[in-house]
Amino acid sequence: MVASDELTVRLSALSLAPSALAAHPAVSNPAQWKDALGQAPGVPSSFELCKTLVFKPKTAKTATPVPVVVIARDETETSSGALGKKFNLKDLRLATDDLLKEFFSLDKDSLSPLALTKDNFSRCQVVLDSTIANASAPLALHASSSEATVFLSGKDIATYLTSLETADAKVHVVDFAALKAESEASPGGVGPVGKAAPAKKAEDAKIEGAVQIAIGVKKELDFPTWYTNVLIKAEMIDYYSVSGCYILKPWSFTIWERIQQWFDSKIKELDVENSYFPMFVSSKVLEREKDHIEGFAPEVAWVTRAGSTELEEPIAIRPTSETVMYPYYAKWIQSHRDLPLKLNQWNSVVRWEFKNPQPFLRTREFLWQEGHTAHLTRPEADKEVRDILDLYRRVYEELLAVPVIPGVKSEKEKFAGGLYTTTVEGFVPTSGRGIQGATSHCLGQNFSKMFNISVEDPNLSAADKAKLTDPEAGKAYVWQNSWGLSTRTIGVMVMVHGDNQGLVLPPRVANVQVIVVPVGVTAKTTDEMREKISNACSDVVKTLKKVGVRAKADLRDGYTPGYKFNDWEQKVRPSFYPNSFNC
Repeated sequence: MVASDELTVRLSALSLAPSALAAHPAVSNPAQWKDALGQAPGVPSSFELCKTLVFKPKTAKTATPVPVVVIARDETETSSGALGKKFNLKDLRLATDDLLKEFFSLDKDSLSPLALTKDNFSRCQVVLDSTIANASAPLALHASSSEATVFLSGKDIATYLTSLETADAKVHVVDFAALKAESEASPGGVGPVGKAAPAKKAEDAKIEGAVQIAIGVKKELDFPTWYTNVLIKAEMIDYYSVSGCYILKPWSFTIWERIQQWFDSKIKELDVENSYFPMFVSSKVLEREKDHIEGFAPEVAWVTRAGSTELEEPIAIRPTSETVMYPYYAKWIQSHRDLPLKLNQWNSVVRWEFKNPQPFLRTREFLWQEGHTAHLTRPEADKEVRDILDLYRRVYEELLAVPVIPGVKSEKEKFAGGLYTTTVEGFVPTSGRGIQGATSHCLGQNFSKMFNISVEDPNLSAADKAKLTDPEAGKAYVWQNSWGLSTRTIGVMVMVHGDNQGLVLPPRVANVQVIVVPVGVTAKTTDEMREKISNACSDVVKTLKKVGVRAKADLRDGYTPGYKFNDWEQKVRPSFYPNSFNC
């Protein structure tokens, strides 16, 4: 099927029907596209290509970019400089693949006006070529794929885009021919004269669709772009269709697994047990502790509907688990003999309301561990807070080779509803900023009083108990702690150790500690010699694995040793010794 069911439904809802649909081999430029359509069956005898360009204006590093989506005939000259001047936008540049994936979940070869939906239209600035707006001739658009094309008239395209408009987001119809004439006529215009020419020449020199293996930017000059490029090119993450959520690929997830294994073994030595609580929490329970939840209120994601039916009571997805777990602590803790209660869970939490996501550092869903413990006395609780904080320090320093400083948060920065918060703070030399690594909180008795987690005071004598007129007076509220470490650890490690060549992984958490690359294989190498070299590499790997070294042989066909060296140096920075064995 050429067009997806979802795409067909969207068009049908507006009474729009494509004049034709076509499947063809993947295309990466207009010439290939036109040639592919010329060989596809059922294509209109006369049509034009419709191009969709996405530009990113220059913004502050902390600001969320607003992509400029330009929809025009293929032959229309769409000057980014003239557009920038018209809409008062600085330095319009073609958007990176990462930005396209974040906003549209597509690559540049699959973009079309149909990539705009109710979800992303208001986050973009949409510009439509005026010659398209009233055209009735068929135009070829990518059907959300470089291998599929849908044919719509210009009027239908305009109708579709107009249906997405909101009070704050409209389609801007632009006469590009007039815009070009105005810009060339104006002083300091962007015509092909003066100082603009070299910049245009440099822009034209870029090879469309070229693949760059290197990181592409310097860490010290463009830190945010460098960070993203390292994560993508080192195959740590991939973008997901929901903004602010990311796929953790095996290269990063194995790091998290090694952190899990180490930390889990250490907390079990402290008699902490693992458990799992549901991710949903009712609004009534969540709102019981207002001082606590106010700190998370803007970030709470709510489930309000099941299918088409509205829920009687909204259900929150946990931003943290205090309000999920503590009603059951009150149920389970009936006597001082039930103390201490020490539970940990490895799970994910959702914190929604923010505008500038960063992989591993600020994401809408992230993996972490959260420990929740209850103690009879404050000294017991205080000691555990420090014990856990020291384990967090060791995660960073012993596993990730990242120096951190343990300390106590200020009153304004402490955990909402807690007594005090301790933290390990890292430092990123490139940005000159500190970064929170992990936190261990003493909650005091605030939550135990709210959720009535109490026991009969074991220090009261029988005589003292007899004198009590109020049964509540003999209660001792427990002292509680909570502590958490998340996949933020991976982001901090990347920022501290990575360089302009790529990712640098500490050996203790690297999925592959040694990579063996065969060299000396040429077109003249016989099959017998190729097999001999391959077997020698495999033997080296087996020997290393026997002594506990995580090793792998890169025996991929079709790649030169130089390519493999560069590829692996971006991921882990190993050392290669190609002459260390004789074949």
